[in-house]
Amino acid sequence: MGEDIEKLTRLFEALGAEDAEGWAESEAEEGLPQLARYRFLRMVWQDIDAWSTTAPRWVAAYREEGVAGGAVERAVRLGLTAVELGEIAREVARETAFALLQGIDDPERGDVPREVEGRLPGWFLGELSGRGEATGRALGSLHEDLNETEPQSPTSSSAGGDTV
Repeated sequence: MGEDIEKLTRLFEALGAEDAEGWAESEAEEGLPQLARYRFLRMVWQDIDAWSTTAPRWVAAYREEGVAGGAVERAVRLGLTAVELGEIAREVARETAFALLQGIDDPERGDVPREVEGRLPGWFLGELSGRGEATGRALGSLHEDLNETEPQSPTSSSAGGDTV
């Protein structure tokens, strides 16, 4: 089992996990699909962080056209920078991701009409092997680890402090 933990630890380290050995031990000893969980949450964070790291680009694009173009334009005129708008957008994205991950675990959590409660299908996120075959292991309770897997130093250096 020690060899499995070492291999898993290296995979977690390659993905940037802070406690790579802890994640690896949990997978090996508890049989939880922690590598799949971490990989998925890492992808979610890349999308969340993109709202702050690419803020100058999306702010400029939204000012030209887009559903939120008017609001972005007014915010910039009031003195908000692309970085500040990116911070707001990143937090909204994080809250949305958290709620979505909660909803995967609890399909009844949403606004479901009383007359169909308990009769609607649900869903789950499952792990696939490296060959694309279902392993039978579900990635449950992802929302519980979302904040724990937040990158420690978001790569917002490209956002700078420029106004747009």
